[in-house]
Parts: sequence; structure tokens; C-alpha cells
Amino acid sequence: MNIEYPGTRKEQRPHVIRTISETGGLHFILYSNLRGVDIDAVIATEKAYFGNLGRVKWKVYEHDFPPDLRQRLAVHGFEIDEPEAVMVLDLEEAAPWNVPELPPGVILRRLDDPAQLDDVRQVEETVWAEDMPWISENLAADLAVPDYVSIYAAYVAERPVCAGWINFHANGRFADLWGGSTLVEHRKKGLYAAILARRVQEARARGYRFLVTDASPMSRPILAKHGFEQLTRAWDCSWGRDTRE
Repeated sequence: MNIEYPGTRKEQRPHVIRTISETGGLHFILYSNLRGVDIDAVIATEKAYFGNLGRVKWKVYEHDFPPDLRQRLAVHGFEIDEPEAVMVLDLEEAAPWNVPELPPGVILRRLDDPAQLDDVRQVEETVWAEDMPWISENLAADLAVPDYVSIYAAYVAERPVCAGWINFHANGRFADLWGGSTLVEHRKKGLYAAILARRVQEARARGYRFLVTDASPMSRPILAKHGFEQLTRAWDCSWGRDTRE
């Protein structure tokens, strides 16, 4: 609840915490406390608020109250994504990480130029088969904040084929892993593991204690193999018109 994201403002309401994008990106509700309230009225209030702002994602965790919150959001028109596993790695207990040897012709790069960010978007859009213009926009805003984000991509013949990034939150012990997507034809070659290892090494070198990520079914077994533990599950529940269209 105390994390601050670049390019956003946080609004702490009586029953939810809103994260409002100020750069044209997505808006989020990352926390809710709906005990003892009219839950449907709260959902209606949030829809009315975000209706003029753009698309909002309400993050619902397996332990949230009420247990049928996802179903209630669906009745109100929210689109419910497939569940992801919330996984954590304790860097103090984890074994040393080495970047695996990459196949011939693969180049791993750290991206520091906003002009390179469409490479990340290209990978994510291809893997997930949806438009994600917000990736380039959000990562550009993140790059403008010193020491906040590190972005990595793997290339084959100058084509981006795998990408992932890590956010380092000031005055905290957690760093967030994002992305971690690989084109189908380049999977099982160690590219995902290489980008994961680079991010783990950097977090450890910078003194962070924990890494946390929302893992897809594809990523979950790889992360578990490397010592990540699942804490709970989470669903992205989306509603509203994307004002960037």
C-alpha cells in the first residue's frame, strides 16, 4: 500500500486505494477493504469515478473479501483475466544465480534508450496477442526516474525475442519483476532464465531482500524451479474504455 509508482498519483479512499496514471497509462485499484460496506455500491462508485478517466484494472487477490468479489465485478461489466500466481523469492536464502550460456547468435541487452522500448512492446504484444501501447509509455516514464527500472531484451538477428524488466522501489525491501515473455519459437533455449538471472543479480547487488512477481502458467514452473514460492493467486479485472485508442 505504501509503494509509489512514477507518473501516478495515489488516492486513498475509505475502501479502496486508487492509482491514477498521469501519463495516459492504465489506472489501477491495487487494494480494497470491503468488509462492513455495501460492496456493489462501492463498485458502482469506482465505475462512476473512472468512467471519464479511462480503463481501470482492479487487482483481486485470492484472500480478498468478499470471496465472490470477482463474480460481483463481472456482474458490473468487468472483464476477468485468468489467474496469476503471486510468487516471492527471498534473496538472502536463495542460492547464487549465474546467467546461463546463451545460444549462438543471441544477444542480451539492457535497454536505456526510450527509442528501444517498442522492442519490449513488440515481444509482449506478440506473446499475449493483444495491443499494449501502454508498455512503451509506462517504461519511458519509469526510465525518467533515476535507478527505478532496469529493462532487458534478448535479440536474434536484431529481432527482439524475449523481454523483461524490474522495478526498484525506494525505501523498501521488495523489487517487482515484470514482463518475462518469450516468442514461442525461441522458448526452451534459456532466454527467459538469462533475463531472470540478470534481474536477480542486480536486485541482490542493490541490497533488496525480496523479489515479487505475478506469474503466468508458463512462467510459474520456471520460477518455482529457481526457488520462488507461491503466496497466493491474483486476477486482473478490467473495465472501461481505453482513452489511448
